[in-house]
Amino acid sequence: MKQIVIFASGSGSNAEKIVLHFNKKSLANVVGIFTNNPNAKVLDRAKNLNVPTEIFNRQELNEGKVLEKLNQIQPDLIVLAGFLWKFPESIIKEYPNKVINIHPALLPSYGGKGMYGMNVHQAVLDNKEKETGITIHYVNEYYDEGGIIFQQSVNIEDCNSADEIAEKIHVLEHQYFPEVIERLLDGSIIRKI
Repeated sequence: MKQIVIFASGSGSNAEKIVLHFNKKSLANVVGIFTNNPNAKVLDRAKNLNVPTEIFNRQELNEGKVLEKLNQIQPDLIVLAGFLWKFPESIIKEYPNKVINIHPALLPSYGGKGMYGMNVHQAVLDNKEKETGITIHYVNEYYDEGGIIFQQSVNIEDCNSADEIAEKIHVLEHQYFPEVIERLLDGSIIRKI
């Protein structure tokens, strides 16, 4: 059974969908949810799903404590699902081609530092885009610049607010993120940065 660790900073709806997806499979299991936010709703979701959690601060992330915890688990895949801090190079180097992220836009557009969540959706709305989407990509040392694994677009011409765009993006995330993770783990998507 392959092991997945999820990093999240917020509500954890994607983390929950991933856990529930793999609870029905024999391929892999979510063995931990790590967060930098002691008040994150993802902690409640993890508790309800009986998934162990780890809360850490920036120093523990950047000075090796989080890497030590990961090395005890030896995950097959590290999934960033709404994790807002820059991921340390030390973890990326220790787990090459095993750290992925989901971004709520079609990269390379609307990526980079500060481009997350509602910031992205508002920028898309302000630019009067006709479509947006999701990008699942490998994580490297730069924000949103790792190799693209999967993209899916959605028409947003009927959206009048960033909240309406966010709703459409959540539908895509919840549908495709668990499936792409499964395909990475079963080898039907070849891993490369």
